Amino acid sequence: MNAALLVDARARLGECPLWCEQAGALYWTDIESATLSRWRERDDKLRHWTLPERVGCFALCERPSTLLLGLASGIALFDTDSETLSPIRPVEAGNPETRINDGRCDRQGRLVFGMFNPKEAAVGHFYRVHPDLAIERLPLPPVGVANSIAFSPDGSTMYFTDSPTRTIQCLDYAADGRLGAPRPFVRLAAHEGFPDGSAIDAEGGLWSAQWQGGCVVRYDVQGAQTHRFEIPASQVTCPAFGGAMLNRLFVTTARTGLGAAALQSEPAAGGVFALESGFCGLPEPRFAGAP
Repeated sequence: MNAALLVDARARLGECPLWCEQAGALYWTDIESATLSRWRERDDKLRHWTLPERVGCFALCERPSTLLLGLASGIALFDTDSETLSPIRPVEAGNPETRINDGRCDRQGRLVFGMFNPKEAAVGHFYRVHPDLAIERLPLPPVGVANSIAFSPDGSTMYFTDSPTRTIQCLDYAADGRLGAPRPFVRLAAHEGFPDGSAIDAEGGLWSAQWQGGCVVRYDVQGAQTHRFEIPASQVTCPAFGGAMLNRLFVTTARTGLGAAALQSEPAAGGVFALESGFCGLPEPRFAGAP
């Protein structure tokens, strides 16, 4: 199925699309431009917010105007109506070479995220934000480029990757927060690119955006590929289900690092795309600790 350009965002590093069913809108971030954007389905209206730091990920809260932001240096609550930002709670303040990257809420409403290092050295870690905004470091191996954080429909399996390894891992994830031992879920061949962000459908399939692969691939719960959707941009970053029936797949992309020749061959790079996947998603879990 063809992916249609929804928003010609020209994002340097578009990431973390999330559908808010209360607002009937898609949010996403352009990390390198420190910009948060929203597209509203009913009137095709766009809105943008410029933040003081890059936004690696964010979570919806119970109040549609409130978001929990994973900024480069730490977490903070942001009100999109008043455009006010709470004090930032730092993460890895002793390591200025890392910043917050990919993250998603678990089924209990706790934000789980990992760190990014521009040299791809595995010196960062994974963290979990509790409802009282306490930040817990998770007992997982160090990471260079954390991505693909997602949770099975029943919440009992967590997926994640350190992108340079080309391997998506999974582990048993208990409601009380206990983690099982990581095990390989999918390994990408060199010609397939790198696993970036992921989304889970209602059947438990994992949809993986493949950086430098120009596609989104669906894997079943055993890790077998079932579907592959080409995207007219090589640097595909993250998918998300949305729309009124949660049956549209939205996909962010990036144009960072692309030269003039590459941009000429993929002029929509950095855009947000939409396609009819034939599958339905699940409502995005909301952070449990904010109004």
